[in-house]
Amino acid sequence: MKAVKSQRPVNLDLRTIKLPVTAYTSILHRISGVILFLGIVVLLSWLDKSLSSEEGFEQVKGYLASPLVKLVAWGLVSALLYHLVAGVRHLIMDMGIGETLEGGTKGSKIVIGVSVALILLSGVWIW
Repeated sequence: MKAVKSQRPVNLDLRTIKLPVTAYTSILHRISGVILFLGIVVLLSWLDKSLSSEEGFEQVKGYLASPLVKLVAWGLVSALLYHLVAGVRHLIMDMGIGETLEGGTKGSKIVIGVSVALILLSGVWIW
């Protein structure tokens, strides 16, 4: 059997692929979902420790004063906010609004803008 020579272009360098803004918002939506899934473990352990005793509550309160823990909390809140805003966009698209290429691009830009504003506000609130 002969090998068939394919005429289609092959680009294996992922750094050179130009993705549309809709692809980035979709990828970030999936990543934020994974972060939330994994972050539930951290949040539930903090909740369990804080509810176990008065000393546990004071320990969690002490943890939350640490800049590293504040950064983790801000990351989890940021993932939640982005996932929420992108999820609302998906619900709106399920109603038939913004399903065109132009509407999808505008919706993605709105998701990024609103998410950045909410994430910055949450950073001010946490810090």
